[in-house]
Amino acid sequence: QVQLVESGGGSVQAGGSLRLSCAASGYTYSSACMGWFRQAPGKAREGVATINNERITTYADSVKGRFTISKDNAKNTLYLQMNSLKPEDTAMYYCAAGVVWYCPKSQYEWRYRGQGTQVTVSS
Repeated sequence: QVQLVESGGGSVQAGGSLRLSCAASGYTYSSACMGWFRQAPGKAREGVATINNERITTYADSVKGRFTISKDNAKNTLYLQMNSLKPEDTAMYYCAAGVVWYCPKSQYEWRYRGQGTQVTVSS
């Protein structure tokens, strides 16, 4: 059974930093795409970043230059380093994982996702 467990969320002031972690258990698709998406109340899911089997990364325009996604296959852990946080980054952040090398086009097509970790940025 695959489990994705996020940690590292919290409340910070604008300009601050947080590092999210996602520990994957039972997940054996080391070559598959993984990513982070977020969802604010009343809004649709928004893709934040992805990393594929070749460690090629993609980012939403809104977070480029501020967020960095990385993966440690030995620890089966996905990370999201978030710097220069803005109030508009406030949302529940979810770790997501697929089973193939390419990343899904829609944030509703991930095979697995975690329960989320809340990030709140105050101005």
